[in-house]
Amino acid sequence: MLNRKKLLFILFTIYYSLFTLLNAAGVEAALANTEVVAGNMAQLKIKAIGNRTEFPNISYINGVKVLGRHESQNNSFTYINGEMKSQRTVTLVLTFAPQKDMTIPSYEVNIDGKIYKTDPIELKVVKSSAPNTGNNKFSLQLRTDKKSVMVGEPFLATVYFSLQHGVRLSENPQYNKPEFKGFFTKEAGEEKSYNKGNRQITELRYILTPQSEGNFTVGPATAKIGVADRNRRDMFGRFFGTTWVPIASNTVNIEVKKKPQDSDLVGVFTIENSLDTQSVKANKPVNLTVKIKGEGTLEDFEFPAFEIDGVTVYSDDAVITTDLSNQSIHSTYVKRFAFISDHDFSIPARSISVYDPGAQTLRTLEVPSYDIKVEGTKVSTSAVQPAAMSNDGKVQTNIKLPESSMLDGEEEAVEDKNKVEWWTIILAFISGLAGMYLLRFIPAVKWKRKGGTANEAEALKILYAHINESPEIEKMVRKLYAKKNGDKSIKIDKNELRKILDRLENRK
Repeated sequence: MLNRKKLLFILFTIYYSLFTLLNAAGVEAALANTEVVAGNMAQLKIKAIGNRTEFPNISYINGVKVLGRHESQNNSFTYINGEMKSQRTVTLVLTFAPQKDMTIPSYEVNIDGKIYKTDPIELKVVKSSAPNTGNNKFSLQLRTDKKSVMVGEPFLATVYFSLQHGVRLSENPQYNKPEFKGFFTKEAGEEKSYNKGNRQITELRYILTPQSEGNFTVGPATAKIGVADRNRRDMFGRFFGTTWVPIASNTVNIEVKKKPQDSDLVGVFTIENSLDTQSVKANKPVNLTVKIKGEGTLEDFEFPAFEIDGVTVYSDDAVITTDLSNQSIHSTYVKRFAFISDHDFSIPARSISVYDPGAQTLRTLEVPSYDIKVEGTKVSTSAVQPAAMSNDGKVQTNIKLPESSMLDGEEEAVEDKNKVEWWTIILAFISGLAGMYLLRFIPAVKWKRKGGTANEAEALKILYAHINESPEIEKMVRKLYAKKNGDKSIKIDKNELRKILDRLENRK
């Protein structure tokens, strides 16, 4: 029979061996649930024991994008024979939304300079019923109107959030839109809600335009749904507290093919253009408006810029509208150009190629050339420097004109000033004295300009619409143009600019 000392020694040996085994460096992977319903989140937990742990950078699990990543650590201490032993455990939690049965692969984890591997894990995914007839209380679903498109051809992606009638949410859902990597994206209007059967459906629509060829995955959309925690009640028996339930939509595979023929646009479009005049006085603007509309998207389109020697060219930012009509995507593109010169010039033609995927044909949209006759030229063309193209595609100019030529009729105005009669000076002097005397009886009034002083960029936009109303405004517009386009020699008189803006504002 073993004596007491031997028994204690054996027990201590077993305990120490088990402790050493349990506290040895190692790694283990496990799923929170080995079976999930499609549309629900799955969680993979990788637990590593060691002083220094380096997890791999896992962005996808068997082709499914990782939607959430959380890392935590725990330190524990144990005394053995008066010696303190420490253990550090680091846990990595990866959240993803599987759509079908899959095998979680083995992952390598570096612990204290040594590589450890996890074991593969089988995950079973149970298909849920359709959102409009299923028994699930809420769900997300993603659909696209096309699964095979060509570069530049837009298509519609719609996310459906389905909520069963009678289900009360304690908080508004925290929604995250799908990932649209590789696509130009635009939201198609506001969300749309309606009832279908025993459910309320909310639609969120997106217009996607592929940027390059290849195979892409759209989605998933994710959300966290706040529901009342039924395990917590107040003193009156009412539920309080919120449990957040994460859900995810399915994903959709999109095949993007190369265009059969190179083109500027893909779709069915028409073009219109209008020129306000082909005969203009020197340094007066000629305005060209280009309008493109049709079925397809114009969101990432930019009309070719104009570069004309000796001509100042100004263009506004394009106005683009996109909407849905009978589930088809329609766009309108409007861009305006202004041409200012002191001599005759020609506006060159511009053409745009459009590939029609339905008819499988390539068409050309054209803006014709225009010859512009400039009357009353007063400035030598030798004073005009060639225009240059800026990085953003807008034409710049360094035109430097004599101050007298910036304002038509300025010389005549100077001559008129020399012809002022002597009696008008005396009359003005007497009127001034009378005005100063009466001013003493008028109470002081504090005055402040309504809109403050506009900066030069804002002033240019305001004055451009009134450029033909007075030589003074035209002169200021030309100065603002030149300074905006990089001419550092131009100085803007702030007081004069403010007076012009004040006069326009007081007319309203």
